[in-house]
Amino acid sequence: MVAVERGGRVRLRVINAAAATNFTIDLGSVQGSLIAVDGNRVTPVKGRRFPVAVAQRLDIRLAVPRGAAATPVLALREDGRERTGLLLASPAAAVRKLAVLGERRGPRLDLALERRLVATDPPPAPHSLWVHAIALTLTEGPGAYEWGFSVPDGKLARSLTVRHDDQVELTFANPASMAHPMHLHGHHFRVVGIDGTRFAGAMRDTVLVPARGRVTVAFHAGNPGLWALHCHHLYHMVSGMMTTLTYEGMG
Repeated sequence: MVAVERGGRVRLRVINAAAATNFTIDLGSVQGSLIAVDGNRVTPVKGRRFPVAVAQRLDIRLAVPRGAAATPVLALREDGRERTGLLLASPAAAVRKLAVLGERRGPRLDLALERRLVATDPPPAPHSLWVHAIALTLTEGPGAYEWGFSVPDGKLARSLTVRHDDQVELTFANPASMAHPMHLHGHHFRVVGIDGTRFAGAMRDTVLVPARGRVTVAFHAGNPGLWALHCHHLYHMVSGMMTTLTYEGMG
């Protein structure tokens, strides 16, 4: 339980720190505004439910009811009845215990909200562009799965090399039946395409690539180093869905 003022304004920062579970944040009867994703501001989007994939972060602004009220903020497990969360309780509010299991399964995450997000601090226009296409692969063996990356020539993408100060586009193509939250260290990227439709979306460092979907992101190669690029599902990453991003002339 979190004590709040009646009629006050609250900014929630939600972090999905799960190893392999996506959630939907449910505000119940209260309407909130999504104002930032992965620490980057977006044009506010109003709603009562906001999806958050593994490793993503959301900043949600909401107004507490003016009367004595306990406002639940719940995280609904994707495709399951399990839920967790907290209560925003104003003075004299009646607080009751909520059931661990909801009546319905949590929503399956898609990119409907992602298509609506627009960065309020967009990056500068690129002066040079490098494009990489990356297939997210799945190999099924006897009683086991192996996840990984491949590039157009069919070789495993052990490393991707970029040039300092260039603009880089990565297109993640996912032919499998499992979604992948793709995360790039050391940079923020802009979501610029979903399933072939181009748009100027949010700045992020983690984007969900749904089953049989394709997502394109663009970033400025302005932070030289050796950086991890991987799926944030822990067992996908450990199995092989991880590579490195490096800069020309390094290593």
